[in-house]
Amino acid sequence: MQELEERIQSEGTVKEGNVLKVDAFLNHQCDVRLFDHMGAAWAQHFAGKKIDKILTIEASGIGIACVAARHFGDVPVVFAKKAQSINLDGDQYVTTVYSFTKQKEFPVIVAKKYLNAGDHVLLIDDFLANGKALHGLINLCEDAGATVTGIGIAVEKGFQGGGDALRAEGYDVDSLAIVDAMDPATGEITFRH
Repeated sequence: MQELEERIQSEGTVKEGNVLKVDAFLNHQCDVRLFDHMGAAWAQHFAGKKIDKILTIEASGIGIACVAARHFGDVPVVFAKKAQSINLDGDQYVTTVYSFTKQKEFPVIVAKKYLNAGDHVLLIDDFLANGKALHGLINLCEDAGATVTGIGIAVEKGFQGGGDALRAEGYDVDSLAIVDAMDPATGEITFRH
């Protein structure tokens, strides 16, 4: 998606350790118009596929998923929580994922009443690096008996292999911008086309 690539080039910052900061428009301050265009792009890619729900992980995926849902007939958006709380009651699906950004493992939890057998689910997230978070969401869907119809990603770090591995497993992954290389010394970002 040209618009997203241009924003990454103009406002993104490359940091040491394969970190790409896009918090000016994607995952701290949110550009809702951009999110809307992203949702339209995913709706075009996944046109004709049955999607009953969108599933993401708190917190960065929530805004993107909610705006994208408008392009899928206002399907419900469910987000996996990263910690137990007193508000999480009843039976739950729980798995553990490793966060590249936070460099630690954390649980991801969805109440069973919001993820059901037979649901056709679109996974949405802001970043895809090694694919651990998405595999966590896939595990939750499998536990529920739900089908992962597709995966929509804003920014895929292609050089970390998570997207290629998911595609090799048979998942329809639509990443709107795939970064093939980035250099913290120069700030240069190269996209896959």
